[in-house]
Amino acid sequence: MIDTKIESWRDLLVWQKSHALTLEIYRLTKSFPADERFRLVDQLCRAAASIPTNIAEGKGRGSTAEFSQFLIIARGSIEETRYHILLARDLTYIVPDDYDRLESTCTEISKMTNALLRSLRT
Repeated sequence: MIDTKIESWRDLLVWQKSHALTLEIYRLTKSFPADERFRLVDQLCRAAASIPTNIAEGKGRGSTAEFSQFLIIARGSIEETRYHILLARDLTYIVPDDYDRLESTCTEISKMTNALLRSLRT
């Protein structure tokens, strides 16, 4: 039998996917205009990084209630990230294909976060 016990936040697939999303956003924002460095780039990178950060912090808290609260915060960061990538697309800083891929990843992470929240509540 396979032991599927989660020992660390690094073992959570939702954390792994949100970390990968953050890395992709950091990569893409390198090509944004220089005058966006302290505007949209900063906001987008912070919002994206907040997703895996809150998952990790919540998992590390040691209580189900606190973990759930941090997942709710992560869920808010997902939506903030979604808006910023929409804005980046509309400002033509990212191409539609990149937007579609990022949006799809955000949807997947959101669903995974919701499923994890449901599992913690039962």
